[in-house]
Amino acid sequence: MISFQLWLAFAAAAAVVIAIPGPTTLMVTGHAMSSGTRVALASLLGVALGDFTAIACSVLGLGAILAASAEAFTLLKWVGALYLIYLGIKLWRAPAVPLGAAAGTQGARRGMRRAIAESFSVTLLNPKGLLFFAAFLPQFIDMHRAVLPQVIVLALTFEVLAAGSLMLYIFMTARARRVMDSPRAIRIMNRAGGTMLIGAGLLTASLKRS
Repeated sequence: MISFQLWLAFAAAAAVVIAIPGPTTLMVTGHAMSSGTRVALASLLGVALGDFTAIACSVLGLGAILAASAEAFTLLKWVGALYLIYLGIKLWRAPAVPLGAAAGTQGARRGMRRAIAESFSVTLLNPKGLLFFAAFLPQFIDMHRAVLPQVIVLALTFEVLAAGSLMLYIFMTARARRVMDSPRAIRIMNRAGGTMLIGAGLLTASLKRS
């Protein structure tokens, strides 16, 4: 198991990194703005699954491949960027559906499943995430101890901190949305959320290998 001092250092460093908003934060905030708290919270599951998959890929060596290959990094970057821009355009054009209109319906469940799938895809297609985990995690792993339990503890720590940060964004955004629950306001929210997703796509497109 990981030592407490090493874990504490990782938690402090991860908290600083998580505090800096990125494409995932913009995407989840966009979900909260356009679809409300339940859908945005569902998208956290997709983010967590995407992060765990990214960590597994980094451990298996994909992060090293992206660090060494400019072509692989650029390909993954543009796939992720274009997907975010597509989601943003789709949200911009979405109808103004009131918050309670689809509550408890099959459509609401579809919206949550779609949010999970979208957030998983966006998180996994962010090449900076793969590079971050490939470069960041090994610094906090004691090679004289079993590696897998340490990776699991660090991954869970990162997920808890990330989820806490994203939930703060979600509740702040959803609270503002409830105050403005009218077709005109929701249309504005959809377009604001779509703009945020497009912005996240452009931010992803601007990423450079470090």
